[in-house]
Amino acid sequence: MDAHAKQASVDADTEPFDRGSQLVAGLGPVVFNVALFIWFWGQWPVLLALAGVWVVLGFVNVWLVEWVSRRGGRAMAETVRMLANLAGSLVGGTATHWHPLAWVFVPYSLLLFSGMDRWVRLRTVIYLAGVAGVALGSGAEPGTSAAFLLLAVFGFLVSEKRITALRGVLEQVLRQREELEKTHQALARTHGELEAAHQELQQLHQRALEQERLSSLGMLAAGVAHEINNPMSFVTSNVHSMLRDLRDEPDLPEVMKEYVDDVLPATLDGIKRVNTIVGDLRRFARGDPEAHTSYELDTEVETALRIAHGQLSHVRVEKELGGVGHSVGRPRQIVQVLVNLLVNAGQATASGGEVRIRTRRDGDSLHVEVSDTGTGMSEETKRHLFEPFFTTKPAGEGTGLGLSVVHGIVKSHGGRIEVESEEGKGTCFKLRLPLVPPLLQYEPSTDGGMRRRGG
Repeated sequence: MDAHAKQASVDADTEPFDRGSQLVAGLGPVVFNVALFIWFWGQWPVLLALAGVWVVLGFVNVWLVEWVSRRGGRAMAETVRMLANLAGSLVGGTATHWHPLAWVFVPYSLLLFSGMDRWVRLRTVIYLAGVAGVALGSGAEPGTSAAFLLLAVFGFLVSEKRITALRGVLEQVLRQREELEKTHQALARTHGELEAAHQELQQLHQRALEQERLSSLGMLAAGVAHEINNPMSFVTSNVHSMLRDLRDEPDLPEVMKEYVDDVLPATLDGIKRVNTIVGDLRRFARGDPEAHTSYELDTEVETALRIAHGQLSHVRVEKELGGVGHSVGRPRQIVQVLVNLLVNAGQATASGGEVRIRTRRDGDSLHVEVSDTGTGMSEETKRHLFEPFFTTKPAGEGTGLGLSVVHGIVKSHGGRIEVESEEGKGTCFKLRLPLVPPLLQYEPSTDGGMRRRGG
């Protein structure tokens, strides 16, 4: 922005402040004129002169200056205001023989035409020189004249300093606004470049991404969880310390008791939920080989529901957990199965529909059902459901690997998966998992876990 444009912008931004100060300052002459009328009541020639000055200055300041400002600019308008006020001060001072109440108009008038243009000091000098010359030439008392002229000079200098400071602040705001606009434009360009690069990368590596998508999701979740975990640790510690210190404070103000009783405990509950979700993500996304271990199915269901929450926010989620107890398996893989089924159910169900998950125990088997009220599947779709790379989603939106991975994990646990679906009426996936996978199908592995024979 060049100097002229910047000056114009500053003038435009300061105009409301300038007008506002002039409106407030305009109340002063009304009060001073009333005082003069009261003081010189009965001296009709003086009152007539004062009334004429009042009417003329009112016309000039209210209408003429605004008219000149629209056609000739602010500088010309302030010059007109200065000349009018100079004439009014001279007429009023001469008529009252330079009474102190008339002198008050001199410093006060400088507030009305101070402005911010480069001619302000010249106008001030002309105004003060004109008043001083006429006042001393018409017999005004020199001491009084000097006092009010000095007051006018220093009042103007203080006002000018304030206006200069305001101008500096406004220029700084303008610079910051320019920098923000440039930053926004740069971010927009960067966003466009990143978007184009992302689309190109998808087109070039689509088939490779189909095979690695679940792994990439795990890495992303692990990274996010790791980044969140560290700050959440000291946030938790700090809030605990704050709550403990406040509880130990003997003379706690009444206004802080609400924080001790309600606000901080509720905050700690929220932090605990965040930490739980972070723990779920880190455990779910861990990339090291997973050994068979004891796990509780209902707990893994809760974990899967938290992870898949974003894909289920538009539907009603019902859960019926049967308290099935502990079993043996790879819990991270079980969560992967449940997340996949829940996400598929959420994507197939319109807003306001329902997704339901149930668990129960039947002898030495665990049963899980994930059902929805979504679009359902045709018989043709069900025949190819667990085939790798088979998907009914638009190109680029589905890998076709999710249900094949689910099928593989369930089989590796010695279980089975069945599907019931009808177009327009929803889908239900039924999982059956043994409490302990058939040990004859596994052998010890070098990493301390179990490996399935035959691959």
